Amino acid sequence: MLTVRVMSFSFKRGLPEDPSGNGGGYVFDCRSTHNPGRYEAYKQLTGRDPEVIKFLEDDGEITQFLAHVHPLVEHHTERFLERGFSHLMVCFGCTGGQHRSVYCAEHVARHLHQKYGVRVELIHREQGINETLQ
Repeated sequence: MLTVRVMSFSFKRGLPEDPSGNGGGYVFDCRSTHNPGRYEAYKQLTGRDPEVIKFLEDDGEITQFLAHVHPLVEHHTERFLERGFSHLMVCFGCTGGQHRSVYCAEHVARHLHQKYGVRVELIHREQGINETLQ
């Protein structure tokens, strides 16, 4: 059975490690998109908060970014399912690992789980949040 580990992180703290031992997957850089963390109203919030989600989606850069991410990750997931692989890692990094990367990880984790029914380990490293979608 395939487990997809989807993680948000801060580039300041380094790249995430792959505990599966496979050493494969994706690391996407969200820093090219508009950063809500630059605004006082969002500094204490994360990419899981409705206000930040609205900010990012209204701005539109993050949805364009994810429109490119989805086909890559979907193809990889489908091939791994076909080939019987057990692990895939998909990581999203930004400056602080709080807003953009969290939003992207949430979005992709839930999308993959809903579309393919795969087990997803959703980890927000800098937020100390670990969740499993089964």
